[in-house]
Amino acid sequence: MKVYKNLYVGDTVKKPERLIKKLKKHKKPSKFYVIAFDKETDSLSIYHSLMLTQWYYKEYPPACIVGLANDKEEAFALIEQIAAETLAATGRVSLVEYLSRTDPESFQG
Repeated sequence: MKVYKNLYVGDTVKKPERLIKKLKKHKKPSKFYVIAFDKETDSLSIYHSLMLTQWYYKEYPPACIVGLANDKEEAFALIEQIAAETLAATGRVSLVEYLSRTDPESFQG
């Protein structure tokens, strides 16, 4: 499981490094939301952290963690922020393309 180099972190998230560490070790983390790149759909998805502790995600983790949020509303706000940055930088809203240009290693298979 890779982590985006410019990880988007919600304002209410404390100690994001600790949360990432727990996710990578598949330990039961506190309840928060993860914005991740999903290779199968070639899009960003929002996952509840407890969902990522299931056996399927241990075998097939999301390709890249892009953001962390304490609740669903904050996760949507982070997606909005990414979309606004993408639109300002490229003139269109292709989130994955924009993020992969910034950190190509995290988005490679």
